[in-house]
This record gives sequence, structure tokens and C-alpha cells, in this order.
Amino acid sequence: MTDTVIEAAKDAENRATAPVELLVCVKCRGQSEVPADDRRPGQALYDALTGGDIPAGVRVTAVECLQNCEAGCTVALRGGDRWTYVYGNLDDAAHAPMLLDGAARYHATTDGLIPWRERPDHFKRNCVARIPPATKD
Repeated sequence: MTDTVIEAAKDAENRATAPVELLVCVKCRGQSEVPADDRRPGQALYDALTGGDIPAGVRVTAVECLQNCEAGCTVALRGGDRWTYVYGNLDDAAHAPMLLDGAARYHATTDGLIPWRERPDHFKRNCVARIPPATKD
């Protein structure tokens, strides 16, 4: 093998194993009022995600706002040289397992593109934005 081929293989392996981050808007409340306990649905979703088993290579991070306020709870998936995805209309009580599964599938890719048939149904119908990876100079 040439050095170029070996370097390309190492680069592909690094991209495939690069950690990913699931950003969770903890300020999300959608159309509802803030509950009496002051824990917004976005915070409840974050708590549900971090209270369970997080897949290897995935980090869950709370963020203050993802500017998708009208569409319920919102998250973003990013990492390495992958495409970044923003998903909305999430249910804080029901969607944590699906998000962790989707994050694990996203981590298993080198480019962030989960094959259509392998995507959770919610990912297929509730993608707010898809952002290309940063270009290298």
C-alpha cells in the first residue's frame, strides 16, 4: 500500500470513530406554558436522555436555545466531518430512546448520512435543517 492509501484509510477510520454531540435545547417549551416546577419540556428531554445509557461515542450537551421555538423540543446532531442535523417536534416524555438510537446510528457513519431506511421515522419527517460539514482549507 502507498502512503496515500494508508493515510486515506486512517482518515476514514478517524471520521467513523470521531465522537458526536447531541445538542438539546433546554429552553424549549413549544406552545405550552412553563410547568409549575419550572422544568421546561426541553429540560425534561435532556434529563431523560442523560438519565439513561448513552451510546458510546455520543455526548449529550444542554444548550440554551436552538431558535426553533414554535416546533416543540429541538435537538441537533453534529460531530467530526459529518453533516449536522437539526430535528424538531420532539416529545420530552417519549422520544429519548429514539434520539439515543438515532445518535448511535449517526455516530456509526463517516459523513452523518444515515441510510433512509435505517433512520428513525421521526428523523425522516421532522428535520428542520441539514448543514454541510465545514470545509477544509
